Amino acid sequence: MAALTPPTAPDITKAKRLVVKIGSALLVDRKTGLRRDWLAALAEDVAAAKARGTSVVLVSSGSIALGRTVLGLPAGELSLEQNQAAASVGQIRLARAYEEVLAPHGITTGQILVTLEDTDDRRRYLNSRATLETLLGFGVVPIVNENDTVATDEIRFGDNDRLAAQMAVTVGADQLILLSDVDGFYSANPKEDPTAQRFDLVETITPEIEAMAGDPISGLSKGGMKTKLMAAKTAVAGGCAMAIMEGSTLRPLTALANGAARTWFISQADPQLARKRWINAMKTRGELRLDAGAVQALGQGKSLLPAGVVSVSGNFGRGDPVAILGPSGETLGKGLVRYTAVETRAIAGHRSGEIEAILGYMGRAALIHRDDMVV
Repeated sequence: MAALTPPTAPDITKAKRLVVKIGSALLVDRKTGLRRDWLAALAEDVAAAKARGTSVVLVSSGSIALGRTVLGLPAGELSLEQNQAAASVGQIRLARAYEEVLAPHGITTGQILVTLEDTDDRRRYLNSRATLETLLGFGVVPIVNENDTVATDEIRFGDNDRLAAQMAVTVGADQLILLSDVDGFYSANPKEDPTAQRFDLVETITPEIEAMAGDPISGLSKGGMKTKLMAAKTAVAGGCAMAIMEGSTLRPLTALANGAARTWFISQADPQLARKRWINAMKTRGELRLDAGAVQALGQGKSLLPAGVVSVSGNFGRGDPVAILGPSGETLGKGLVRYTAVETRAIAGHRSGEIEAILGYMGRAALIHRDDMVV
């Protein structure tokens, strides 16, 4: 019997779609504010990744940390209202800083503010995903942050680690890098236990691994190892490998490519395959019966357009899973539908160009996008 080949660490230079999470402690100095030199060096890494053909999404903490510095707020816990005010002041400066460091490389940036609920709700999830896919298609680098100016419970938890993992799954990333104030995942807190050992690779997140997670180390970063492990579980389940590394060095992504200390959580699944499995496991809320032409188009890997639908059954909302049936009622697959049942019945059999006239607003051309479908 042949021996199993041991897993190897992913190569960041081979990433097709990369999500990078930047922690507050890396971006903001409590006394002097934004670390612009570090951010400019990160922009060089982003430009190099894009030159290799990698799509990049940045999930950036730092709005509250930057805002509280600008406002001169004291150290320690802030009230919810102070946190939200700091986020409001800090976010506009943060977005401008990213634009200023990436523009010299010919890179356009876009800002996306979300909460965890935006990824939990299927309708909002599909809208977020469509926006991100469109931005990436234009070569834009989206700058994603939690909408701390309106968040309540989330602002107290502050886990952009988990948000980054959900963004990675949303865009089908194959690699997620958490730039942090620690150089990987340890068996114990290395600042408290000198015998703590760093893991190079984690193949499976076991209960023993979870028990090793500790509390936050930095005074600025809110997410500790527990939130990073939660992020890793989300990422690897979605087919995305995740690395934790210390990111304070200039050009940290280059350092990672050159063998810097880190911990990789590896995934055995492909992002698209993992997404298909997720959709396939859902309970359907309705059915769409197609004509022969639509069946042929799906077989060629195309999206489902309203024109190919001959009948609609069930009561479903936008983003709900529906069964896709052939002309004789045979099951062909499942998909996440972009219209409600009422809207779908109204536009079924019509061309996409007629949707606005029928519904009174310009909707999406595809009823079910090919990336949201299992056939």
